[in-house]
Amino acid sequence: MTWFMVALVLVVAAAGLLRWRRPAWYWLTFGVALASLRVLVRYASVMDACGLTVPPTRWRLALARVTNRPVPGPRAPRILRLRPTRTGLLLRLKLRPGQDAFDVAASCDRLRHSFAMFGVTSRELRSSVVEVRMTGYDVLKRVQMPAKTDTRPMRVPVALREDGAVHYRDYRAVPHGLTLGATESGKSVYQRNLVAALAPQRVALVGIDCKQGVELFPLARRFSALADDQDTAAELLDALVSHMQDVYQVIRAEQRITADVPDAEIAADIWDLPEDLRPVPIVVLVDEVAELALSTKKNDPRRDRIIKALVRLAQLGRAAGIYLEICGQRFGSELGDGITMLRAQLTGRTAHRVNDQSSANMAFGDIAPDAVLAAIQIPTDMPGVAITGDSTGGWARIRAPHTSLRQAVNICNRYADITPDLPALAPFRPLPGVPKPVDAPAVESIPATT
Repeated sequence: MTWFMVALVLVVAAAGLLRWRRPAWYWLTFGVALASLRVLVRYASVMDACGLTVPPTRWRLALARVTNRPVPGPRAPRILRLRPTRTGLLLRLKLRPGQDAFDVAASCDRLRHSFAMFGVTSRELRSSVVEVRMTGYDVLKRVQMPAKTDTRPMRVPVALREDGAVHYRDYRAVPHGLTLGATESGKSVYQRNLVAALAPQRVALVGIDCKQGVELFPLARRFSALADDQDTAAELLDALVSHMQDVYQVIRAEQRITADVPDAEIAADIWDLPEDLRPVPIVVLVDEVAELALSTKKNDPRRDRIIKALVRLAQLGRAAGIYLEICGQRFGSELGDGITMLRAQLTGRTAHRVNDQSSANMAFGDIAPDAVLAAIQIPTDMPGVAITGDSTGGWARIRAPHTSLRQAVNICNRYADITPDLPALAPFRPLPGVPKPVDAPAVESIPATT
């Protein structure tokens, strides 16, 4: 008995230590079994307390009277599946007649407290079937991406959601995106993850970094074109518009719209073309959109030329395989004409910590008003946490794994040999090697401490 008590104390101490220092290990060793048992034991009473039960049907009441049996109690949704995951539990429920998926979604916070889980979210899979995803610990505190992800062409993993699922950036489903974030909010790390995930794919990366290229030029070996000032950016965007028109001519020539061709084989974008004729898709990353939109002149032809080209690419670029990724600290109507028109074309929205509510409103006010409050409540001590949403109105909290600039540079250098060489963008191809220093006044450095 003494040895049993000693072993029990050691197991409890080990579980407590793992829960404190390594919550992911604790969940896989002890937490998943305890949580599953807790859900199964408390399920009926919790559903009844949360108002997720329905009274017995008339035929069951009649049958109880005829057979002289006790009156049946209220019925909770039927459990179709209870599956453990690496971060929590996956509970699939079959709703009873008269119940709605919104009832389960409204009770998620009460389910979280009742089942002693860290987070609970729900979504409707199909009619009368709801999936409840529960997380056993804070997966965003220390982001660990799974070893295997569902990576496809133009679909890459970039972050982890608060429910433990992987957040993908799917350009074919959501062609254009807007990423906002204040200084030190994690926006640059999110951008590095995106570039590092796209580097192994057959895609041309085009960058516009008007901060003299300090963010994107270290990754230059994997970029097909780069611009570091407004004049070069205007010329680069005009070249992209011209390339888009050439791609449309290729699609027109290969549309196959004769009467003997099935409808499914008619080409309407580059993905309907044969692989040997398909142009290389292009992802355009704009590091700071305010540097392109702001101007000291009231009527600046260069500024209008840049915004007009961005709007044209956002409106027409998807079929030609040109996708925009617009980043900035601020994105509002004060940037001038055409900004709200550009925002209307950016379906995917991601907001890191912002300094004012109006920035969050520009990101989510027109698609997911509930996400505005969540965006302005992101704490300053958790850089990389962001709110993401799209035009469907749904939103989620995500966090990208920390990727240093050196790690991103190494990945880009590893795949530098597959960088597409597009003739239309050849004048903007970055030269290999370290750029020569520009003529500039000397900057006094901070003296080293002894």
